[in-house]
Amino acid sequence: MAADQGLIDWVSEAMAPVGAVTKRAMMGGATLYCDGIIFAIVSPDGVLWFKADAESDATWDAAGCERFSYEMNGKPGSMNYRRAPDDVYDDPDELRRWGMLGLEAGRRSPAKKTAKVANA
Repeated sequence: MAADQGLIDWVSEAMAPVGAVTKRAMMGGATLYCDGIIFAIVSPDGVLWFKADAESDATWDAAGCERFSYEMNGKPGSMNYRRAPDDVYDDPDELRRWGMLGLEAGRRSPAKKTAKVANA
């Protein structure tokens, strides 16, 4: 199952005043970036999840937005993403509001370290 391109287009359109949204395929879904900063994922079942962190968790909790969880090899796990509130699917202002919360969490995330390549 491929990521919902219509949803990705909607997110891109709503976030356009903030920055350019790009995507990268991820296990049947997509990781979304705004001006190169990760801020959301679209799961293979067409659900939008925004990046969260310790600083934004209280806001997500207050809105009742569940944490992204999964099971791998029989073990439960979770990622620091929160399910988007229902109103983001039809209100661009709400999508931007919650998207900015995800973008701010993405900006606060430490940069990934790149592996050093040994000289051959």
